[in-house]
Amino acid sequence: MNINILTIFPEIFDVLNSGVISKAINKNILSINKIDIRKNAVNKHNHIDSKPYGGGEGMVMMIEPIVKSLNQINNKKLGKVIYLSPQGKKLNQKKVISLSKLKNLTIICGRYEGIDQRIIDNYVDEEISVGDFILSGGEYAAICLIDAISRQIPGTLGNKDSYLNDTFSNGLLKGDVYTKPEEYQSFKVPKVLLSGNHKKIDDWRLKTSLFKTLIKRPDLIDKAKLTNKQKKLLEELRSKAIL
Repeated sequence: MNINILTIFPEIFDVLNSGVISKAINKNILSINKIDIRKNAVNKHNHIDSKPYGGGEGMVMMIEPIVKSLNQINNKKLGKVIYLSPQGKKLNQKKVISLSKLKNLTIICGRYEGIDQRIIDNYVDEEISVGDFILSGGEYAAICLIDAISRQIPGTLGNKDSYLNDTFSNGLLKGDVYTKPEEYQSFKVPKVLLSGNHKKIDDWRLKTSLFKTLIKRPDLIDKAKLTNKQKKLLEELRSKAIL
């Protein structure tokens, strides 16, 4: 997969040189193409923003530098163009999985009071928000998006089950997890996880997943496509209110 990033701070994305994303890049599974919008500034002072027409607070990123930056990208490599904005549709795991299947993706990172609306109207395919809060720039949202997408690309993670069983992958929160030691002070690992009985372990994990979702994110329960087994376990949990 190829991801193009339009930004005025390309150095922020140096963080992608670490962790699983760097492994994907080294395996040629993922390529990152950073384009510095400021290099396409309209004057010698490298201005890429100006005051909004009609007055108002702050500055707005101008259309020309961004369009020039988009034009730097080969049409075959442009793909879907996304603008990260708090006004966009909220990102979820379903959207992440969908985006991970694309061969090419272009992300526009805004700053200041945003970008000229003509860019959104004529060059952007979709606006996406990472949540109902404000960041100082789209770069940080882009890093979240790229990390989430890269996990879904086959070969990025050592074990494909790592992303298949992630929270939200099946519409539910992930169940409880434990590791060594078996006992720390008076805190013990649940006996079922040490039993070696895979059916009981799977059932326990499913119960903890359903219970966590029911308590922490009940809104997800209504949206999830539950199996008959999951529905039965959910009713048991609701009636007993315990695991």
